Order: sequence, then C-alpha cells, then structure tokens
Amino acid sequence: MSVSNILRRNAKLYPEKVAIYFENKEITYKRLDNEVDNIAHGLIDMGVKLGDRIAVILGNSPDFIRSYFAITRVGATVIPLNPLYKAGEIKYILNDAKVSIVITSCSFLSVIKGMWDNVPSLQSLIVVHGETNGNVISFEEILNKCSEPTECEIDDEVIAACLYTSGTTGKPKGALLSNINLTFDCEGIVERTGYVFSDIHICALPLFHSFCQTAVVLAGFYCGGSIVVIPQFRIESLFNEIKDKRATVFCGVPAMYNAIITALNNGNTPDLSSLRLCLCGGAPMPVEIINSFEEKYNICILEGNGPTETSPVSYVNKPTLRKIGSVGPPILGVKVKIVNNEDEEVSVGESGEICIQGKNVMKGYLNQSHATAEVMKGGYFHTGDIGKVDEDGYVYILDRKKDMVIVGGLNVYPREIEEYLYTNSKISEVAVIGVSDGERGEVPLAVVSLKLNQTATIAELIVYCREGLANYKCPRNIIFIDRIPKNATGKIDKKQLKEAYIMGLIK
Repeated sequence: MSVSNILRRNAKLYPEKVAIYFENKEITYKRLDNEVDNIAHGLIDMGVKLGDRIAVILGNSPDFIRSYFAITRVGATVIPLNPLYKAGEIKYILNDAKVSIVITSCSFLSVIKGMWDNVPSLQSLIVVHGETNGNVISFEEILNKCSEPTECEIDDEVIAACLYTSGTTGKPKGALLSNINLTFDCEGIVERTGYVFSDIHICALPLFHSFCQTAVVLAGFYCGGSIVVIPQFRIESLFNEIKDKRATVFCGVPAMYNAIITALNNGNTPDLSSLRLCLCGGAPMPVEIINSFEEKYNICILEGNGPTETSPVSYVNKPTLRKIGSVGPPILGVKVKIVNNEDEEVSVGESGEICIQGKNVMKGYLNQSHATAEVMKGGYFHTGDIGKVDEDGYVYILDRKKDMVIVGGLNVYPREIEEYLYTNSKISEVAVIGVSDGERGEVPLAVVSLKLNQTATIAELIVYCREGLANYKCPRNIIFIDRIPKNATGKIDKKQLKEAYIMGLIK
C-alpha cells in the first residue's frame, strides 16, 4: 500500500469519522481526502511529475498533513523542513534536493523569495493565506478548487519522503524513504503498540519530524484513528486537549515528559485519565523520568527508537513485557545485530554498534553514494548507536558512537553518567559531553539544570557521582545553567553545548 492510499482507504471505509481535530475544527476523512485531491490536481496543473521534490515549511496544522498526502499522491517526494531553520540551512537543502516547489506560510515568503535566484531548480511557491501572483500561488486557491479523485496507484518503491538528518557532523544528508519503507514501519508500530480504530492521538511533536509523521499521523491513520493537532507544545494546551478530546495515545520525547512532571511538581493537576498508552522516542529516556511519570499517573510508557534512516521506528517495547531502560525488541520483520569495530557480530550482552536490516531501512542518501555505502555494509544499516541486545532480543542503547568519551584509553558512555545523575533529586536535566584533557585525552563534563528552588555545588555532585560510578567515569567538572539547549524536536543539543564550552560561553 502507498502512503496516500492509507487516507484513500479510510475515506471510503469511514467517510464521516473525524480524521483531524485542530483548535475548534473537525475534519472528516472524506473531506480530508477530497482536499488532498484538490491540492494534488493543483500540483499536476503546475507540472509536477513522478519523482519531483517538493519542500514543505509549515508548522503543526492540517495544511501540513494535506500537503504531505497530496505530494505523495502524485508520486512526488515530500521534503519536510524545520520552520526554525535559518535561510542558509533552507537554501542548502533546496539546492541539494533540487526542489521545484516550496509550500510554506506568508512568514517565509520573503525568505524564500530572497534566495530564489540562488536556487536554480525552484519554479513556484505555494503560500498558505497568500495571494496568487506569477510564480507565487495561493494555497487556498488550489485547496478549494473542486477536483475529481486523483489516481492513487503509486508503486511501493517510489520515494515518498526525503528526510534530512540533523547533521551533527558536516552538512545534513537526505534519507530517501519509499512508500513501502513508511507503510511497513506503520504496520510494525501498530502491531507492537496495539493502536486501534477508536484511538485519539495527540500530535504535539513537530510534524516535520519523522517520529511524528510515522508514529502519530501515518500509524494513527493506518488503523483509522483520529489525530489532535496541537500548533505548539505548551503544557496547558496539551493538558486541555487531552481532557477535551479524551485522547488515548500520546507520543513524546523525553523533554516533553520532563515538562509534564515539572508541571505536576509545581501544583498542576491535569486530567489525563483518558490516556491508555504513552510512547517515547527520539532520544534516550532517563529511567528516573519514566518512574516519576508512572508513579504520578500509573500510565505505561513504551520506549522505542530508531534513526530517521529506518522510517524511523525499529524497536519498541511490548505492552505485555516491557523492560525499562531498553527500547524493546525489533518490530515485526526487522533484524538487529551488534558489531565490533571490525564489523563482526558480537555475543549476546556485549556492546558494539547497533545495525538494522528490514523493509523500513532507507533506499540511501540523496546524492551521497559514498555515505550510503559507508552505512550499508553487509546489507545492514549501521546506526552509529552503541548498544547491546539481551537474551530476549531487547535492545539497549548505551550512547552515540560519536558521543563516546575515551578517558585514558577506557570507553565512557555519557548516557550512563546522565542516568546516574538523574537519580539525584535536585537535578531537573543533565547532559554529559567529552572535553579535551592534557593528561587523559578526554574527560566527561556534566552540564546540569537544577529543579526549582534547589541548590547544589560542584563538589557535592562530583562526590555523588563517585558514590555510584567508577572514578574514571565521573565528571571532572560540573557546569550549572538555567536551561539546557534543545533542538526543535526536543533533543538535548550536545553540539551546541560543546560549541558553547569551546567558546567559553559556559564555564
């Protein structure tokens, strides 16, 4: 099944069921499918053909979802971009992908126009709440133009999405995901989590991110569920929408769960009684956060994970057998192995690089055959994550390969230190990075944000670490800051922390 046919099928089976709740609006599957047809016809009239690449720069709204399905319906490739990107970042991706059309909002109109001459492939802009003028087309003009149903028979191998990785080293790379990559991943998520027709999914994650696109929208629609789109993640909005819509499923990153716990600790008493299932992904979830959340609400959090290149979910805990601290076993049809530096598979329980094989693995990186070959050795995608697999097949992510700190020849995983520091009742958030040291080569540095009205000293936290960690793993220094920087998807931004440390902005 193609991505677009998920929506088409639902429009035929449950035409009057609500597909999207947004603010005070309800959009049925039939209406959404018709609107997607209108946009698809508009794209065809603009000359869009199979394989063309169209960028979407929009915040969380039904227009993002309409655009996503319309682009895939005509066999083109959707390239979702973070609305927080700067002009230089956007220009790089538009040129790298040879984007022909950008769908965006009025707030980005001047930005895109300003780079138009430097993006030779760019032919047109479609602007939400904009006016048609030459190569600038009003989104509403094509949205509201009645059209016949669009042909949906798109081959499973056609590239549906090109998702640019965050680019922790060098320029971001575009992961090419086919229709079968994405629908296979949907099936695996639904089978593992038990999503059902009656579920109402909260969409508070940014829609441009792969976790939200697959685990919330596509998987939610796959079983005929409804999606509650929240424009921005704000605690009060989240609590109100869960209560008002009687939402049953919430997907979030660790920072979101931490924000919920902070709100509860500050006296907020939201009604979350409708929730039956919570999922966490996108970044490692500190065990202490899981325990704190579940003690408050007795709602099970299933932790899962997977890189963008795997559509992105590759492993999720089972509701019937969850292992806290793991990201669960691989989803149905996916294989995982752990390899050493010589790319040899290691024994159960030994640590090494996590490698993934399955129909959810990307077709490759756009324009980067060398980088593709580098990560696809032996028919497995090499994730760059260091982890292990236990005797039951459950995967444990220890750290990123590039984040590992080598102290005097010994491997130190920042996540292990972070997990331990989270057990300190004074700490709200922590990030551990490696910094240069003349004696040992590298040493771990902990950047800590304390809970409201809490105080601590450097010496106090170093002593705390030495009580539970081998001395060589303990941070040699602690830096206190009010708020640890995060990227748009809620992940702690260690690259920004390292740059700030090197420049002397934090000390």
